[in-house]
Amino acid sequence: MTIPCTELPASLVPLRDRALARLKLAAPAHWPLPADVQARLERLAVASDFAIDTLCRQPDLLTSMAEGRMPPAPELDPLQPSAWPLQLRRYRAAVSTCLVWRDVTGLDDVDATLRAATRLAEECLHLALAALEQEFAQRHGVVRTAEGGAQRLVVFGLGKLGGGELNFSSDIDLVYAYPQSGESDGARPLAAEEYFARLGQRLARLLDETTADGFCHRVDLRLRPFGSAGRVALSFTAMDQYFQREGRDWERYAWIKARAVAGDIAAGEAWLETLRPFVYRRYLDFTALDGLREMKAAIAAEVARSDRFDDIKRGPGGIREIEFLAQTLQLIHGGREPALRERRLLPALQALVEAGQVDAADGAALVDAYRFLRRLENRLQMLRDAQTHRLPDDAHDRARLASGLGHADWPALVQALDAQRRRVGAEFDALLAPRRGQAAPDALSSYWRVLPGGGEAAVLADAGFNDAAGADQLLRDFAQSLGVKSLSDSARARLDRVLPALLHAAAHSPQPDAALRRVLGLLQAILRRTSYLALLDEQPSALTRLVNVLARSALLSERLVAFPLLLDELLDTRVAGPLPEAQDMHDACAAALAIDDPEVALRTLNETRLALSFRMALAFHDGRQRAVDCTRQLAQLADAVVVTVLEMARTDLVAAHGEVPGGRFAIVGYGSLGGLELGFGSDLDLVFLHDHPPEAEESDGPRPLESSRWAARLAQKVMALLAAITAAGRLYDIDVRLRPDGAKGALVSSLASYTEYQRERAWTWEHQALVRARGVAGDASLLADFEQVRTATLERVRDPATLFEDVLKMRARMRAELDRSDAARLDLKQGAGGLVDLEFVLQTGVLAEAARNPALCEPRETPFLIAALAAAGWLPGGTAVALHAAHATLLGVGLSCTLDRRPRIAAPTEAIEAACAAISAAASARGLPFEPGRRGP
Repeated sequence: MTIPCTELPASLVPLRDRALARLKLAAPAHWPLPADVQARLERLAVASDFAIDTLCRQPDLLTSMAEGRMPPAPELDPLQPSAWPLQLRRYRAAVSTCLVWRDVTGLDDVDATLRAATRLAEECLHLALAALEQEFAQRHGVVRTAEGGAQRLVVFGLGKLGGGELNFSSDIDLVYAYPQSGESDGARPLAAEEYFARLGQRLARLLDETTADGFCHRVDLRLRPFGSAGRVALSFTAMDQYFQREGRDWERYAWIKARAVAGDIAAGEAWLETLRPFVYRRYLDFTALDGLREMKAAIAAEVARSDRFDDIKRGPGGIREIEFLAQTLQLIHGGREPALRERRLLPALQALVEAGQVDAADGAALVDAYRFLRRLENRLQMLRDAQTHRLPDDAHDRARLASGLGHADWPALVQALDAQRRRVGAEFDALLAPRRGQAAPDALSSYWRVLPGGGEAAVLADAGFNDAAGADQLLRDFAQSLGVKSLSDSARARLDRVLPALLHAAAHSPQPDAALRRVLGLLQAILRRTSYLALLDEQPSALTRLVNVLARSALLSERLVAFPLLLDELLDTRVAGPLPEAQDMHDACAAALAIDDPEVALRTLNETRLALSFRMALAFHDGRQRAVDCTRQLAQLADAVVVTVLEMARTDLVAAHGEVPGGRFAIVGYGSLGGLELGFGSDLDLVFLHDHPPEAEESDGPRPLESSRWAARLAQKVMALLAAITAAGRLYDIDVRLRPDGAKGALVSSLASYTEYQRERAWTWEHQALVRARGVAGDASLLADFEQVRTATLERVRDPATLFEDVLKMRARMRAELDRSDAARLDLKQGAGGLVDLEFVLQTGVLAEAARNPALCEPRETPFLIAALAAAGWLPGGTAVALHAAHATLLGVGLSCTLDRRPRIAAPTEAIEAACAAISAAASARGLPFEPGRRGP
């Protein structure tokens, strides 16, 4: 940090000279000073009367400052409590003077000054509390828990102390708590509540009381539960009950920065983790804007009443607006984005930029403004160690501030300050502005507001609804529903703003009537969840996007109604960006493993799956992603879920029954999961394998299980978890019929029996299924062994005539049983030239050629199988190109059908007919003339 170079105004020269003369008189032994030290001391004299006063009382500080040393912390003698106030005050004054010195001479930037001021407050808290604890222990003993353990007071720092950003002469916001009820064990025992209340009060007085030596730190206890009327210290249980029943919006802002700063810090930080759901909601929480508006209005009224427009903290464009802006965005998005749960303001702003919630340029401007304002705030307070945030009226003080901050004069400083405040004010106003852009057309708004008694259906017809009478009846029924009638005044006001805008968007959607039905169904589901009404009210962009999704996708509509938390995805900034990679999905799912409550963990995992699959659906729905990429990602998501569920199941099983020494367990995905072509709502075809050394006959836990039973129990737990119904629905439907011997076979196959089955007894169609099979979860070595078995099976030399005959018979049987085509529509999967025909062609190619071309054993996905067979010469190049296009066409149409809750049966279009023709031609060319699909009369 460089020292601003400005010539000292003539009016300040006498002030500087008087200060130096005082100091020379108080500390003659230190004079004369080296020239560089005297130059710095002259700057200090202009910037701070407080620092000069302290040096006059503690002249040895001159040597410490010149050498860059901080004064040592005092040792508070437990036998001399009367000396504690003086020791703490002299220490605080000495360190604070060093901070002024380092700031005004350019040794520290503002960030370092804020950190150092925070450390000083923490050191004083630790010193004072430790001394008082010894005194209380001698008089009353220590408080014991029911189990006999000793307890300590927990001191939470809120505000800038909690955020590690304490300004120079700030008060410190403290809240006291203790782990649990109990009683002290001394000669004069006290109940925990009284013990810790007395201890906390003594701590506050020791730091806060003004004596002849000043004060140490001003202490504010008003942020505790119930404020000044509340108990001074509460147990963690009482704190929990308060926040569950009484916690208010402003307290969520306050507790963002909360940090255990003294006493039992570990217990305090552990308890703060339990408070996180109060501060950060699991969904996008736009109700935080209501709290912000209320707090801003109260502060604005206070500023106006007290004529504090020159207050750089509370006034327009001041420090508080930057803090509120960051904290509001943290509260809105922090429940979904852990990186935003940051106590410190500047890292919080950086996290908001990285999360896409604040533009990078705006974020940089806010950081610059914050540092400018905090540095000015510190200089205001350094002048006389006063807790002030107001610009001075005195011309002399103004000149001192301007000169010390490197400005030519006061108007130059004000000009720089005004520029920063205007930028902050513009950003803050923009945060509160979105609602203003949401005005719905007057006719629809007026129509809704007079329901159910008034209103004309013609308004809906004019707006664009095809069945205006039906829409009118739906809206009247909705207006008379219990959910609407029981809304609070504020929630009803939100609904009255939101619903006309939704009507307008629905009327302009591709399917107005369907969109309206789905909109009303969603509203019924969220009426009692004010956070979701707030989301739609505060974010007009969400309305159009929501209605577009509702109009075009019945499946997504159903999911939104069943799980409104998915509304968050409509506004998640990641939605429009790149979709998560496979590892990202594994990490997101694995986060559930850190949750102790199994039910909550399973629900959290399902919510993660829902959110990620919803994001994929939106990407396909918006045309930002191809169907083949979407189905691959859905399969990768299923992989991540299965891996996580296997770990959950294994942990539970091991706790009860131990491990099988040397035992291995793995899960293989078949069908669309194995082929990385999973659809929305598809079930998972799974096969379970296990293996263990001959000597490992049973598990090693307290209730041992025979090895094969242990593996079967693990598979059963995996299936139960995947199919369990939670508040977020179930994860997946499971199909295990592709295991050896089907429904008659064991649920879990040993590696040896699986190998023998594939070698000796498996049907050709089972080897076809093996083409797409791949390891999904479990022991890596067992999955590698499975790959060897699979490769050996696929590379087997086969009789071509037998192979082709088996394939044709199986395809004919499947078509007779499963093809849903009729005279007007084609079954995209099972119909003639459909996706299964393509799968059969590719599987036959692999089984026929893998013995001569082992590389064919590697791919599982349809596009890669086509490419591999073309590279092997089994498919001509032109045929491969046509099959790629055919696959993409049918897969895309099928996925669109699924998203709109329609069977994958479509009226033939030119593109569909071309795709089916290409697949049928390729099949016939390779000697697989599949029977044509069944057609109606």
